[in-house]
Amino acid sequence: MPSTLKNQDVTLNGTTYQWPSKPVVVVCIDGSDPAYIEQGIKDGIIPNIEKFMKTGFYTIADGTMPSFTCPNNMSIVTGAEPAVHGISGNFYLEPKTRQAVVMTGPELLRSSTVLAEFAKRGAKIVSITSKDKLRLQLQKGVDISAGNISFSAQYADRCTLEENGIANALHLTGMPQPDMYSAELSLFVLEAGIQLLEQRRPDILYLSLTDFVQHKYAPGEAAANDFYKNLDDAFGRLVELGATVGLIADHGMNDKAKEDGSPNVIWLQDLLDREFGRDSTTVICPITDPFVAHHGALGGFVRVYCNEGATPEGVLRFVEQLPGVESAYDKAAAATEFELPPDREGDVVVISEAGACIGSTEAAHDLEGLKGHRLRTHGGVSERRVPFIVSEPANDEYQSRAASRTVKSHEIFDFTINGTI
Repeated sequence: MPSTLKNQDVTLNGTTYQWPSKPVVVVCIDGSDPAYIEQGIKDGIIPNIEKFMKTGFYTIADGTMPSFTCPNNMSIVTGAEPAVHGISGNFYLEPKTRQAVVMTGPELLRSSTVLAEFAKRGAKIVSITSKDKLRLQLQKGVDISAGNISFSAQYADRCTLEENGIANALHLTGMPQPDMYSAELSLFVLEAGIQLLEQRRPDILYLSLTDFVQHKYAPGEAAANDFYKNLDDAFGRLVELGATVGLIADHGMNDKAKEDGSPNVIWLQDLLDREFGRDSTTVICPITDPFVAHHGALGGFVRVYCNEGATPEGVLRFVEQLPGVESAYDKAAAATEFELPPDREGDVVVISEAGACIGSTEAAHDLEGLKGHRLRTHGGVSERRVPFIVSEPANDEYQSRAASRTVKSHEIFDFTINGTI
């Protein structure tokens, strides 16, 4: 990498990022609804976060829609909405083949990332995710052979120098390989980031956690409090090591169970089949990924594709009157309203109210993993609001910006790199 490029500004998607004067760490606290922060402060368990909010910068930001993990992580690292970067969920229906396509492949990402652009100029980059589904998109355009590191906690025991820039990441932390459905998956990501910051002092670290705890436990429950105590301790250690820390969430989380504790679900494909006939529509639940035990692939945002026998206009009229539906849009309106790529959008988008969620057919969703817990999930507008926290105070320009309009979650790198005093 030519040394003449180092220390030069980086411009991506309309934002120019100055070269960091010290390490920058951005943490995506998956599923961290503002209520967890509010409860943590009330319970006195997150002193470092509380200090950041008082002496650094804090606001409530708007996240990307749909309020799922993949589109929001990609918005964060590209500094742009899905209309620019192309990732608008975990799945979409490919128009030509009419087959559901997983949207986690790097070839589907239409933008470079802040990580890649800094890496091209000689910065040392670390990205660590809980689940491997995000890794390749985060790693796109980052030259691992140049000393950069990218791996997931999911496959920490399989890391290689060639693929990840580090061999067997388990040795970093002294922790065992964490279970996919555990708080330890996120805590491993943070501990690995802390160790790499101390040992190698990269310029930029992106640490993306998992929302297992938030799906299972409401703010103030013992397991949630224990988790946030551990998060807070890790954030304090990152600052002690000399980093500027930006904290963001990809989405919030809401209880979507009835009074009796059963999930409050709109089985949309079943309803559409009865109204328009079987195979007249296809419902895609874009929250779906290989790990659905904690949410049953139920979320607050689904896509409906019209086949022979149904029209977008007819589907819209039908779904708008369903109990639990907050709003519905045709393709063009959804793309405009939420800055989504039209070619990856459904004919109709349906969004649930805060206390409800949407599935396809009742038979298609395995809810065994929810037994013993109320359903808590996300995806709709009601889970869009997220905490936006920087460990250092914002300068006048960025304070003014935040006072004049709603901050977007994808501005976290901008505020953390450019906006501090």
